[in-house]
Amino acid sequence: MITILIVDDDILVTTALKTILESDKQLTVIGTGSDGRDAVRMYKELHPDVLLMDIRMMDMNGLDASEQILAEYPDARILLLTTFSDDEYIVKALKSGIKGYLLKQDYESIIPAIKAVHTGQTVFGSKIVSRIPNLLEQKEDFHYEDYEIGEKEYQIITLVAEGLNNKEIAGKLCLSEGTVRNYLSEILNKLNLRDRTQLAIFYYRRS
Repeated sequence: MITILIVDDDILVTTALKTILESDKQLTVIGTGSDGRDAVRMYKELHPDVLLMDIRMMDMNGLDASEQILAEYPDARILLLTTFSDDEYIVKALKSGIKGYLLKQDYESIIPAIKAVHTGQTVFGSKIVSRIPNLLEQKEDFHYEDYEIGEKEYQIITLVAEGLNNKEIAGKLCLSEGTVRNYLSEILNKLNLRDRTQLAIFYYRRS
């Protein structure tokens, strides 16, 4: 059973999310809050498997709450909800190491995203992925060959940046998921990066 804490300042959204999530027998909502302060306090009390949280909230927003939680619990799995108007927040979220970013209207993606985040994957909403190149304007002159990144590794980097998971990458490149995981681990090691989120940001900054 995957335990979830929902934090959103809109009670209607919170109720809708709880109903959607608990339609899946593998998920259970163990608490709800209405702002970032609730998130920090309740995360410490409940230790949920996944924290599903709005970004824009009164008193303390989701990014500030995430920063506090991750400082104390580096392995916290946090999935943020955002909207198209939150360009600045999206950039900050991408740079923070948070595990997931979805648009609120993508309700059909929330359950798969929670399950993916719970297994340690990083999840981008498809529409957020399409906005990343415009949001991360800084470009750097960079040669992957200098870091011994081969052609297959570069293909994997580009597919990660497009938001594909390991299974999807494996299908596209005719590899096993285990091979993709091994490639990805080696890529992160070569580039001195922590996770898929940092890899995607790294790619777009240098494209």
